[in-house]
Amino acid sequence: MNLPININDLLTARTVEWERLEFKKGWNPENVLHTLCAFANDFHNLGGGYVIIGVAEKNGRAVLPPKGLKNNQIDNIQKQIVDLGHKIQPYYHPIIAPCEVDGKTILVLWASGGQTRPYKAPVSLSKKNKEYAYYIRKGSSTVRAQHQDEVELIGLAATVPFDDRINQRASVGDIDLGLIRSYLQQVGSDLFAESPKMDFIELCRRMNIIDGPDEFIRPRNVGLLFFNEQPDKFFPQTQIDVVHFPDGPGADSFTEKTFKGPVNKMLADALNHIKSQFIKENIQKFPDRAEAERRFNYPYVAIEEALTNAVYHRSYEIREPIEVRILPDSITIGSFPGPDRSITDKDIKKYSLVSRRYRNRRIGDFLKELDMTEGKGTGFPKILRALKKNESPRLIFHTDEDRSYFVVELPIQPKFRKKEKLSAKVGAESGAQSRAQSRAQSERILGALAKFPLSMFEIVKVLGLKSKTGALKRAVNDLLSVKYVEYTLPDKPTSRLQKYRLTKKGADSLKKQGKK
Repeated sequence: MNLPININDLLTARTVEWERLEFKKGWNPENVLHTLCAFANDFHNLGGGYVIIGVAEKNGRAVLPPKGLKNNQIDNIQKQIVDLGHKIQPYYHPIIAPCEVDGKTILVLWASGGQTRPYKAPVSLSKKNKEYAYYIRKGSSTVRAQHQDEVELIGLAATVPFDDRINQRASVGDIDLGLIRSYLQQVGSDLFAESPKMDFIELCRRMNIIDGPDEFIRPRNVGLLFFNEQPDKFFPQTQIDVVHFPDGPGADSFTEKTFKGPVNKMLADALNHIKSQFIKENIQKFPDRAEAERRFNYPYVAIEEALTNAVYHRSYEIREPIEVRILPDSITIGSFPGPDRSITDKDIKKYSLVSRRYRNRRIGDFLKELDMTEGKGTGFPKILRALKKNESPRLIFHTDEDRSYFVVELPIQPKFRKKEKLSAKVGAESGAQSRAQSRAQSERILGALAKFPLSMFEIVKVLGLKSKTGALKRAVNDLLSVKYVEYTLPDKPTSRLQKYRLTKKGADSLKKQGKK
Protein backbone atom coordinates (compact mmCIF):
# COMPACT_ATOMS: atom_id res chain seq x y z
CA MET A 1 0.00 0.00 0.00
CA ASN A 2 1.35 3.46 -0.78
CA LEU A 3 -0.88 5.78 1.24
CA PRO A 4 0.48 7.70 4.28
CA ILE A 5 -2.61 6.63 6.23
CA ASN A 6 -3.81 3.37 7.72
CA ILE A 7 -6.44 1.85 5.41
CA ASN A 8 -8.56 0.60 8.33
CA ASP A 9 -8.66 4.12 9.79
CA LEU A 10 -9.78 5.34 6.37
CA LEU A 11 -12.58 2.78 6.00
CA THR A 12 -13.92 3.53 9.47
CA ALA A 13 -13.39 7.31 9.08
CA ARG A 14 -11.43 7.36 12.33
CA THR A 15 -9.10 10.14 11.17
CA VAL A 16 -10.95 11.52 8.13
CA GLU A 17 -14.39 13.19 8.13
CA TRP A 18 -17.17 11.36 6.26
CA GLU A 19 -17.70 14.26 3.87
CA ARG A 20 -14.16 13.64 2.56
CA LEU A 21 -14.91 10.02 1.69
CA GLU A 22 -16.80 8.57 -1.26
CA PHE A 23 -17.38 4.81 -1.54
CA LYS A 24 -18.07 3.11 -4.88
CA LYS A 25 -19.24 -0.50 -4.96
CA GLY A 26 -18.17 -0.81 -8.60
CA TRP A 27 -16.45 1.17 -11.31
CA ASN A 28 -18.49 4.15 -12.58
CA PRO A 29 -16.08 6.45 -14.47
CA GLU A 30 -18.48 9.40 -14.86
CA ASN A 31 -19.31 9.55 -11.14
CA VAL A 32 -15.64 9.16 -10.22
CA LEU A 33 -14.71 11.97 -12.66
CA HIS A 34 -17.14 14.41 -11.02
CA THR A 35 -16.03 13.47 -7.50
CA LEU A 36 -12.34 13.90 -8.37
CA CYS A 37 -13.17 17.32 -9.79
CA ALA A 38 -15.04 18.23 -6.58
CA PHE A 39 -12.19 17.12 -4.29
CA ALA A 40 -9.69 19.02 -6.47
CA ASN A 41 -11.77 22.19 -6.07
CA ASP A 42 -11.74 21.68 -2.28
CA PHE A 43 -14.52 24.24 -1.84
CA HIS A 44 -14.23 24.28 1.96
CA ASN A 45 -10.42 23.97 2.18
CA LEU A 46 -10.65 20.61 3.95
CA GLY A 47 -7.77 19.01 2.04
CA GLY A 48 -9.58 17.15 -0.75
CA GLY A 49 -10.70 13.59 -0.10
CA TYR A 50 -10.64 9.89 -0.98
CA VAL A 51 -12.59 7.85 -3.53
CA ILE A 52 -12.65 4.17 -2.51
CA ILE A 53 -13.61 1.79 -5.32
CA GLY A 54 -14.73 -1.72 -4.48
CA VAL A 55 -16.47 -0.84 -1.20
CA ALA A 56 -20.24 -0.40 -0.98
CA GLU A 57 -21.81 2.37 1.09
CA LYS A 58 -24.88 2.42 3.31
CA ASN A 59 -26.08 5.60 5.07
CA GLY A 60 -22.68 7.19 4.46
CA ARG A 61 -20.79 4.29 6.02
CA ALA A 62 -18.56 1.66 4.41
CA VAL A 63 -20.08 -1.81 4.11
CA LEU A 64 -17.47 -4.28 5.33
CA PRO A 65 -16.05 -6.71 4.40
CA PRO A 66 -15.63 -5.08 0.98
CA LYS A 67 -16.94 -6.52 -2.26
CA GLY A 68 -13.58 -5.78 -3.90
CA LEU A 69 -12.56 -5.70 -7.56
CA LYS A 70 -11.56 -8.54 -9.86
CA ASN A 71 -7.85 -8.80 -10.59
CA ASN A 72 -8.42 -8.38 -14.33
CA GLN A 73 -10.19 -5.05 -13.65
CA ILE A 74 -7.44 -3.33 -11.66
CA ASP A 75 -5.01 -2.39 -14.47
CA ASN A 76 -7.81 -1.32 -16.79
CA ILE A 77 -9.43 0.93 -14.16
CA GLN A 78 -6.09 2.57 -13.33
CA LYS A 79 -5.53 3.41 -17.02
CA GLN A 80 -9.02 4.89 -17.23
CA ILE A 81 -8.38 7.02 -14.12
CA VAL A 82 -5.30 8.51 -15.81
CA ASP A 83 -7.46 9.30 -18.88
CA LEU A 84 -10.08 10.92 -16.65
CA GLY A 85 -7.40 13.22 -15.21
CA HIS A 86 -6.74 14.56 -18.71
CA LYS A 87 -10.44 15.33 -19.16
CA ILE A 88 -10.48 17.65 -16.13
CA GLN A 89 -9.54 21.26 -16.94
CA PRO A 90 -6.81 22.03 -15.96
CA TYR A 91 -5.38 18.51 -15.84
CA TYR A 92 -5.62 16.85 -12.45
CA HIS A 93 -4.46 13.40 -11.34
CA PRO A 94 -5.03 11.71 -7.96
CA ILE A 95 -2.64 9.27 -6.30
CA ILE A 96 -3.83 5.70 -7.00
CA ALA A 97 -3.28 2.98 -4.40
CA PRO A 98 -4.41 -0.66 -4.78
CA CYS A 99 -5.02 -2.08 -1.29
CA GLU A 100 -5.95 -5.50 0.07
CA VAL A 101 -8.63 -5.67 2.77
CA ASP A 102 -9.99 -8.99 4.09
CA GLY A 103 -8.55 -10.80 1.07
CA LYS A 104 -10.21 -8.42 -1.42
CA THR A 105 -8.48 -5.84 -3.63
CA ILE A 106 -9.84 -2.30 -3.61
CA LEU A 107 -8.61 0.94 -5.21
CA VAL A 108 -8.11 4.09 -3.15
CA LEU A 109 -7.81 7.40 -4.99
CA TRP A 110 -6.26 10.13 -2.87
CA ALA A 111 -7.48 13.42 -4.36
CA SER A 112 -5.86 16.31 -2.49
CA GLY A 113 -6.96 19.91 -2.98
CA GLY A 114 -5.55 21.23 -6.25
CA GLN A 115 -3.00 24.02 -6.64
CA THR A 116 -4.62 25.44 -9.78
CA ARG A 117 -8.32 25.54 -8.94
CA PRO A 118 -11.03 26.05 -10.05
CA TYR A 119 -11.37 22.76 -11.95
CA LYS A 120 -14.18 21.75 -14.25
CA ALA A 121 -15.10 18.43 -15.83
CA PRO A 122 -17.32 17.17 -18.67
CA VAL A 123 -20.96 16.88 -17.61
CA SER A 124 -21.08 13.56 -19.47
CA LEU A 125 -18.54 11.16 -20.95
CA SER A 126 -20.70 10.81 -24.06
CA LYS A 127 -18.82 11.59 -27.29
CA LYS A 128 -21.50 14.12 -28.20
CA ASN A 129 -21.10 16.05 -24.93
CA LYS A 130 -19.31 19.40 -25.12
CA GLU A 131 -20.55 20.89 -21.85
CA TYR A 132 -18.22 21.37 -18.89
CA ALA A 133 -19.19 22.28 -15.32
CA TYR A 134 -17.66 22.94 -11.90
CA TYR A 135 -18.29 20.29 -9.23
CA ILE A 136 -18.02 20.72 -5.45
CA ARG A 137 -18.74 18.76 -2.29
CA LYS A 138 -21.85 19.54 -0.27
CA GLY A 139 -21.83 17.39 2.84
CA SER A 140 -20.99 13.85 1.71
CA SER A 141 -22.30 14.37 -1.85
CA THR A 142 -20.76 15.60 -5.08
CA VAL A 143 -22.95 18.25 -6.75
CA ARG A 144 -22.73 20.56 -9.71
CA ALA A 145 -21.89 24.08 -8.54
CA GLN A 146 -24.74 26.59 -8.83
CA HIS A 147 -24.18 30.20 -9.91
CA GLN A 148 -23.36 31.58 -6.44
CA ASP A 149 -21.09 28.62 -5.71
CA GLU A 150 -19.30 29.20 -9.04
CA VAL A 151 -18.69 32.85 -8.17
CA GLU A 152 -17.26 31.89 -4.78
CA LEU A 153 -15.18 29.06 -6.25
CA ILE A 154 -13.62 31.33 -8.88
CA GLY A 155 -12.86 33.81 -6.08
CA LEU A 156 -10.84 31.06 -4.37
CA ALA A 157 -8.67 30.55 -7.44
CA ALA A 158 -5.62 32.28 -6.00
CA THR A 159 -6.16 31.29 -2.38
CA VAL A 160 -4.55 27.91 -1.88
CA PRO A 161 -4.21 27.49 1.92
CA PHE A 162 -0.78 28.50 3.18
CA ASP A 163 0.29 25.06 4.41
CA ASP A 164 -0.42 23.51 1.00
CA ARG A 165 1.54 26.08 -1.03
CA ILE A 166 4.91 25.36 -2.63
CA ASN A 167 7.83 27.00 -0.80
CA GLN A 168 10.15 28.51 -3.42
CA ARG A 169 12.88 29.32 -0.85
CA ALA A 170 13.39 25.69 0.19
CA SER A 171 14.65 22.54 -1.52
CA VAL A 172 13.82 18.84 -1.22
CA GLY A 173 17.04 18.51 0.81
CA ASP A 174 15.29 20.43 3.60
CA ILE A 175 12.91 17.47 4.10
CA ASP A 176 14.21 14.97 6.69
CA LEU A 177 13.76 11.27 5.84
CA GLY A 178 14.14 10.25 9.48
CA LEU A 179 11.21 12.48 10.53
CA ILE A 180 9.07 11.09 7.69
CA ARG A 181 9.75 7.48 8.70
CA SER A 182 9.12 8.27 12.36
CA TYR A 183 5.75 9.76 11.43
CA LEU A 184 4.78 6.80 9.21
CA GLN A 185 5.68 4.36 11.97
CA GLN A 186 3.71 6.35 14.54
CA VAL A 187 0.51 6.42 12.44
CA GLY A 188 0.80 2.74 11.47
CA SER A 189 1.11 3.34 7.72
CA ASP A 190 2.17 0.39 5.54
CA LEU A 191 4.29 2.94 3.67
CA PHE A 192 6.73 2.76 6.60
CA ALA A 193 7.82 -0.78 5.61
CA GLU A 194 8.21 0.22 1.95
CA SER A 195 10.02 3.52 2.58
CA PRO A 196 13.61 2.15 2.97
CA LYS A 197 13.45 0.70 -0.55
CA MET A 198 11.71 3.68 -2.17
CA ASP A 199 13.23 6.58 -4.03
CA PHE A 200 13.12 9.61 -1.69
CA ILE A 201 11.38 11.85 -4.25
CA GLU A 202 8.76 9.18 -4.88
CA LEU A 203 8.17 8.82 -1.13
CA CYS A 204 7.66 12.58 -0.75
CA ARG A 205 5.29 12.64 -3.72
CA ARG A 206 3.28 9.78 -2.22
CA MET A 207 2.92 11.82 0.95
CA ASN A 208 2.03 14.91 -1.09
CA ILE A 209 4.60 17.10 0.68
CA ILE A 210 6.48 18.19 -2.47
CA ASP A 211 5.31 19.46 -5.84
CA GLY A 212 6.56 20.60 -9.22
CA PRO A 213 8.19 18.98 -12.25
CA ASP A 214 11.20 16.69 -11.74
CA GLU A 215 13.60 19.41 -12.83
CA PHE A 216 12.25 21.94 -10.30
CA ILE A 217 10.81 20.10 -7.28
CA ARG A 218 10.03 22.16 -4.19
CA PRO A 219 8.60 21.25 -0.78
CA ARG A 220 5.12 22.29 0.27
CA ASN A 221 4.98 24.36 3.45
CA VAL A 222 3.34 21.50 5.37
CA GLY A 223 6.34 19.29 4.57
CA LEU A 224 8.70 21.84 6.11
CA LEU A 225 6.49 22.34 9.16
CA PHE A 226 6.39 18.62 10.01
CA PHE A 227 9.54 17.15 8.46
CA ASN A 228 12.26 19.73 9.06
CA GLU A 229 14.08 20.04 12.40
CA GLN A 230 13.96 23.86 12.33
CA PRO A 231 10.80 25.07 10.60
CA ASP A 232 11.27 28.48 12.24
CA LYS A 233 14.07 29.10 9.70
CA PHE A 234 11.38 29.26 7.03
CA PHE A 235 8.50 30.51 9.18
CA PRO A 236 9.86 32.83 11.91
CA GLN A 237 8.19 32.60 15.33
CA THR A 238 6.93 29.06 14.72
CA GLN A 239 7.14 28.39 18.43
CA ILE A 240 5.11 28.06 21.62
CA ASP A 241 6.07 30.33 24.54
CA VAL A 242 4.91 29.07 27.95
CA VAL A 243 5.12 31.93 30.45
CA HIS A 244 4.40 31.48 34.16
CA PHE A 245 3.34 34.54 36.19
CA PRO A 246 3.17 33.31 39.81
CA ASP A 247 2.27 36.83 41.01
CA GLY A 248 0.11 37.86 38.07
CA PRO A 249 0.93 39.65 34.79
CA GLY A 250 1.57 43.01 36.49
CA ALA A 251 4.62 41.66 38.30
CA ASP A 252 8.07 41.33 36.79
CA SER A 253 8.56 37.92 38.41
CA PHE A 254 8.01 35.25 35.76
CA THR A 255 9.58 32.26 34.04
CA GLU A 256 9.49 31.63 30.30
CA LYS A 257 10.19 28.48 28.28
CA THR A 258 10.15 28.35 24.48
CA PHE A 259 9.39 25.24 22.41
CA LYS A 260 10.45 24.90 18.77
CA GLY A 261 10.94 22.17 16.17
CA PRO A 262 8.59 20.17 13.91
CA VAL A 263 5.08 21.32 14.86
CA ASN A 264 3.96 17.94 16.22
CA LYS A 265 7.10 17.67 18.43
CA MET A 266 6.83 21.32 19.47
CA LEU A 267 3.20 20.74 20.50
CA ALA A 268 3.92 17.48 22.35
CA ASP A 269 6.89 19.00 24.26
CA ALA A 270 4.89 22.07 25.31
CA LEU A 271 1.97 19.92 26.50
CA ASN A 272 4.28 17.61 28.49
CA HIS A 273 5.87 20.65 30.16
CA ILE A 274 2.48 22.12 31.13
CA LYS A 275 1.23 18.76 32.38
CA SER A 276 4.28 18.05 34.55
CA GLN A 277 4.77 21.56 35.93
CA PHE A 278 1.35 23.16 36.26
CA ILE A 279 -1.42 20.54 36.48
CA LYS A 280 -2.36 19.82 40.11
CA GLU A 281 -4.79 17.28 41.55
CA ASN A 282 -6.99 17.57 44.61
CA ILE A 283 -8.21 14.31 46.19
CA GLN A 284 -11.04 14.55 48.72
CA LYS A 285 -11.95 11.47 50.72
CA PHE A 286 -15.34 10.88 52.38
CA PRO A 287 -16.00 8.77 55.50
CA ASP A 288 -19.29 7.40 54.16
CA ARG A 289 -18.04 6.09 50.81
CA ALA A 290 -15.00 4.32 49.41
CA GLU A 291 -14.68 6.41 46.27
CA ALA A 292 -12.70 9.64 46.58
CA GLU A 293 -13.49 12.81 44.65
CA ARG A 294 -10.72 13.89 42.29
CA ARG A 295 -10.49 17.36 40.80
CA PHE A 296 -7.73 19.10 38.83
CA ASN A 297 -6.92 22.81 38.77
CA TYR A 298 -7.24 22.49 34.96
CA PRO A 299 -8.37 19.35 33.09
CA TYR A 300 -5.43 18.38 30.90
CA VAL A 301 -7.73 17.32 28.04
CA ALA A 302 -9.06 20.89 27.78
CA ILE A 303 -5.56 22.40 27.64
CA GLU A 304 -4.43 19.78 25.12
CA GLU A 305 -7.34 20.46 22.78
CA ALA A 306 -7.11 24.27 23.09
CA LEU A 307 -3.35 24.36 22.39
CA THR A 308 -3.66 21.89 19.51
CA ASN A 309 -6.41 24.06 18.07
CA ALA A 310 -4.08 27.08 18.21
CA VAL A 311 -1.32 25.16 16.38
CA TYR A 312 -3.84 24.02 13.75
CA HIS A 313 -5.53 27.35 13.09
CA ARG A 314 -2.82 29.99 13.62
CA SER A 315 -1.31 31.77 10.63
CA TYR A 316 2.29 30.78 9.93
CA GLU A 317 2.68 33.93 7.84
CA ILE A 318 2.30 36.15 10.93
CA ARG A 319 5.54 36.42 12.86
CA GLU A 320 4.09 35.99 16.32
CA PRO A 321 4.40 32.91 18.54
CA ILE A 322 1.58 31.06 20.27
CA GLU A 323 1.72 32.24 23.89
CA VAL A 324 0.48 30.21 26.86
CA ARG A 325 0.18 32.28 30.04
CA ILE A 326 -0.01 30.47 33.37
CA LEU A 327 -1.65 32.96 35.75
CA PRO A 328 -2.65 32.59 39.42
CA ASP A 329 -6.32 32.01 38.54
CA SER A 330 -6.38 31.04 34.84
CA ILE A 331 -4.48 29.75 31.83
CA THR A 332 -4.72 31.66 28.54
CA ILE A 333 -3.69 30.46 25.08
CA GLY A 334 -3.27 33.22 22.50
CA SER A 335 -2.55 33.05 18.78
CA PHE A 336 -2.79 35.19 15.64
CA PRO A 337 -5.06 35.88 13.86
CA GLY A 338 -8.56 35.26 15.22
CA PRO A 339 -11.38 33.07 13.86
CA ASP A 340 -12.53 33.32 10.25
CA ARG A 341 -15.05 36.11 9.67
CA SER A 342 -17.67 33.52 8.74
CA ILE A 343 -17.82 32.84 12.51
CA THR A 344 -20.01 35.56 14.04
CA ASP A 345 -19.92 37.03 17.54
CA LYS A 346 -23.13 35.08 18.21
CA ASP A 347 -21.37 31.85 17.17
CA ILE A 348 -18.50 32.62 19.55
CA LYS A 349 -20.89 33.19 22.47
CA LYS A 350 -22.57 29.86 21.68
CA TYR A 351 -19.15 28.10 21.44
CA SER A 352 -20.00 27.20 17.84
CA LEU A 353 -16.64 27.81 16.14
CA VAL A 354 -17.12 25.80 12.94
CA SER A 355 -15.55 27.61 10.00
CA ARG A 356 -16.44 27.32 6.33
CA ARG A 357 -12.81 28.04 5.45
CA TYR A 358 -9.77 26.36 6.99
CA ARG A 359 -6.55 28.37 7.10
CA ASN A 360 -4.42 25.19 7.04
CA ARG A 361 -6.06 22.25 5.32
CA ARG A 362 -3.12 19.83 5.63
CA ILE A 363 -1.87 20.48 9.18
CA GLY A 364 -5.18 19.20 10.53
CA ASP A 365 -4.82 15.95 8.55
CA PHE A 366 -1.37 15.22 9.97
CA LEU A 367 -2.44 16.04 13.54
CA LYS A 368 -5.51 13.81 13.23
CA GLU A 369 -3.35 10.93 12.00
CA LEU A 370 -1.15 11.40 15.07
CA ASP A 371 -4.26 11.36 17.33
CA MET A 372 -3.40 14.90 18.46
CA THR A 373 -6.75 16.32 17.42
CA GLU A 374 -10.14 15.00 16.40
CA GLY A 375 -12.50 15.72 13.53
CA LYS A 376 -13.59 19.12 12.34
CA GLY A 377 -15.74 21.07 14.81
CA THR A 378 -15.27 18.63 17.74
CA GLY A 379 -12.54 20.52 19.64
CA PHE A 380 -14.49 23.02 21.72
CA PRO A 381 -17.36 20.64 22.60
CA LYS A 382 -14.66 18.26 23.89
CA ILE A 383 -13.18 21.08 26.01
CA LEU A 384 -16.62 21.97 27.41
CA ARG A 385 -17.24 18.34 28.37
CA ALA A 386 -13.88 18.10 30.14
CA LEU A 387 -14.53 21.33 32.07
CA LYS A 388 -18.01 20.21 33.09
CA LYS A 389 -16.74 16.83 34.32
CA ASN A 390 -14.07 18.61 36.39
CA GLU A 391 -16.66 21.13 37.71
CA SER A 392 -14.56 23.94 36.24
CA PRO A 393 -15.97 27.26 34.98
CA ARG A 394 -16.68 27.50 31.27
CA LEU A 395 -13.93 28.76 29.00
CA ILE A 396 -13.87 32.39 27.83
CA PHE A 397 -13.00 33.62 24.33
CA HIS A 398 -11.28 36.93 23.65
CA THR A 399 -10.94 38.51 20.21
CA ASP A 400 -11.52 41.91 18.58
CA GLU A 401 -13.78 43.19 15.87
CA ASP A 402 -11.06 42.71 13.25
CA ARG A 403 -10.35 39.14 14.41
CA SER A 404 -6.66 40.07 14.62
CA TYR A 405 -6.03 37.72 17.57
CA PHE A 406 -7.71 34.92 19.50
CA VAL A 407 -7.27 34.06 23.17
CA VAL A 408 -8.86 31.07 24.93
CA GLU A 409 -9.07 31.54 28.70
CA LEU A 410 -9.48 28.54 31.03
CA PRO A 411 -10.43 29.70 34.57
CA ILE A 412 -9.05 27.70 37.48
CA GLN A 413 -11.23 25.09 39.21
CA PRO A 414 -12.92 26.82 42.22
CA LYS A 415 -11.48 24.37 44.82
CA PHE A 416 -7.99 25.62 43.94
CA ARG A 417 -8.83 29.32 43.92
CA LYS A 418 -8.22 30.02 47.63
CA LYS A 419 -4.89 28.22 47.59
CA GLU A 420 -3.78 30.09 44.49
CA LYS A 421 -4.87 33.44 45.98
CA LEU A 422 -2.96 32.73 49.20
CA SER A 423 0.11 31.78 47.19
CA ALA A 424 -0.27 34.92 45.09
CA LYS A 425 -0.55 37.04 48.25
CA VAL A 426 2.65 35.62 49.72
CA GLY A 427 4.36 36.05 46.35
CA ALA A 428 3.06 39.61 46.09
CA GLU A 429 4.56 40.58 49.46
CA SER A 430 7.95 39.15 48.52
CA GLY A 431 7.80 40.51 44.97
CA ALA A 432 7.11 44.20 45.68
CA GLN A 433 10.52 45.18 44.41
CA SER A 434 9.98 43.24 41.14
CA ARG A 435 6.69 45.04 40.51
CA ALA A 436 8.37 48.37 41.17
CA GLN A 437 10.92 47.45 38.49
CA SER A 438 8.08 46.52 36.12
CA ARG A 439 6.37 49.88 36.70
CA ALA A 440 9.67 51.64 36.13
CA GLN A 441 10.09 49.89 32.78
CA SER A 442 6.54 50.89 31.75
CA GLU A 443 7.33 54.51 32.65
CA ARG A 444 10.53 54.35 30.59
CA ILE A 445 8.53 53.07 27.59
CA LEU A 446 6.01 55.92 27.98
CA GLY A 447 8.91 58.37 28.25
CA ALA A 448 10.47 56.97 25.07
CA LEU A 449 7.20 57.52 23.19
CA ALA A 450 6.69 61.05 24.55
CA LYS A 451 8.19 62.82 21.54
CA PHE A 452 7.16 60.65 18.58
CA PRO A 453 5.98 57.09 17.69
CA LEU A 454 8.53 54.29 17.72
CA SER A 455 8.69 50.73 16.38
CA MET A 456 9.49 47.88 18.77
CA PHE A 457 13.06 47.79 17.44
CA GLU A 458 13.41 51.54 18.09
CA ILE A 459 12.05 51.15 21.63
CA VAL A 460 14.69 48.47 22.27
CA LYS A 461 17.44 50.90 21.15
CA VAL A 462 16.09 53.88 23.10
CA LEU A 463 15.91 51.82 26.31
CA GLY A 464 19.45 50.57 25.76
CA LEU A 465 18.48 46.90 25.60
CA LYS A 466 20.40 44.30 23.60
CA SER A 467 17.29 42.68 22.11
CA LYS A 468 13.50 42.45 22.38
CA THR A 469 12.85 40.56 25.61
CA GLY A 470 9.71 38.77 26.76
CA ALA A 471 9.39 41.28 29.62
CA LEU A 472 9.48 44.19 27.17
CA LYS A 473 6.83 42.62 24.92
CA ARG A 474 4.53 42.04 27.88
CA ALA A 475 5.07 45.58 29.19
CA VAL A 476 4.10 47.04 25.79
CA ASN A 477 1.07 44.72 25.55
CA ASP A 478 -0.04 45.73 29.06
CA LEU A 479 0.25 49.42 28.10
CA LEU A 480 -1.83 48.68 24.99
CA SER A 481 -4.47 46.90 27.08
CA VAL A 482 -4.92 49.90 29.45
CA LYS A 483 -4.89 52.26 26.45
CA TYR A 484 -1.79 54.22 27.52
CA VAL A 485 -0.31 53.28 24.14
CA GLU A 486 -1.92 52.61 20.76
CA TYR A 487 -0.92 51.29 17.32
CA THR A 488 -0.17 53.73 14.50
CA LEU A 489 -1.69 51.12 12.15
CA PRO A 490 -4.61 49.73 14.19
CA ASP A 491 -6.01 47.76 11.22
CA LYS A 492 -2.69 45.95 10.71
CA PRO A 493 -1.36 44.98 14.16
CA THR A 494 1.31 42.64 12.74
CA SER A 495 2.57 44.94 9.95
CA ARG A 496 6.35 45.37 9.70
CA LEU A 497 5.67 49.14 9.52
CA GLN A 498 3.79 49.08 12.84
CA LYS A 499 4.74 51.67 15.48
CA TYR A 500 3.46 52.60 18.94
CA ARG A 501 2.39 56.06 20.05
CA LEU A 502 1.37 57.65 23.32
CA THR A 503 -2.35 58.25 23.91
CA LYS A 504 -3.77 61.19 25.88
CA LYS A 505 -4.36 58.80 28.76
CA GLY A 506 -0.73 57.70 28.61
CA ALA A 507 0.52 61.31 28.40
CA ASP A 508 -1.55 62.26 31.48
CA SER A 509 -0.09 59.30 33.39
CA LEU A 510 3.42 60.36 32.38
CA LYS A 511 2.77 63.92 33.62
CA LYS A 512 1.54 62.61 36.99
CA GLN A 513 4.66 60.49 37.35
CA GLY A 514 6.77 63.56 36.47
CA LYS A 515 5.13 65.61 39.21
CA LYS A 516 5.71 62.85 41.76
